[in-house]
Amino acid sequence: MKSQHLLSVVAAAVLAAIILGAMAEPTPPESVEPQYDARMRLKLPADYRDWVFLSSGLDMSYSQAATMPGAHMFNNVFVPRAAYLAFKATGIWPDKTMIILENRSGAKDVSINKRGVVQTGEVMGLEAHVKDARLEGGWGFYSFDDGKPAAQIAHTAACYACHQDHAAADTTFVQFYPTLLPFATQHGTLNPKYLSEIAAAKEK
Repeated sequence: MKSQHLLSVVAAAVLAAIILGAMAEPTPPESVEPQYDARMRLKLPADYRDWVFLSSGLDMSYSQAATMPGAHMFNNVFVPRAAYLAFKATGIWPDKTMIILENRSGAKDVSINKRGVVQTGEVMGLEAHVKDARLEGGWGFYSFDDGKPAAQIAHTAACYACHQDHAAADTTFVQFYPTLLPFATQHGTLNPKYLSEIAAAKEK
């Protein structure tokens, strides 16, 4: 009886150790891949707001042209956690990475706020930047209309050349993502053209 009791105690201890070990190890994030319809139109991920929030820009523009007075827009950027962790580890995005850009309107004098601009519930646009080896050049841009599947923007569009020439790392504007720029710098994956721009700006 004593030996059976001892075996039961040992078995319980081993089981407890296994359970505690499983609880101690974090579950790796689930990989999120782009989903296309039969016409290779990208489907908007319904849960993109549950992804890692990279950054938010206010009234950003690549042009010096004046914007509409009183109009404000935030650019919110989201990426799946698995892709985020992969970039931290390597300085480049893994294949099948999706980056969602949410354009949301801004407003003043909302509730008790008397200065500055806050985000509102109005989403003005949704765009995606997708890394997929099946696409020409390995990357594609998409713009969603009312959440419907979006066709890839043609490679003749200016956004492709702009990202090739000015993006800090892996054709993405990591220079605007403060939590990721240090990792691209650490891994030596910064775009030489971007580095040249930075050097030229410092000389002015």
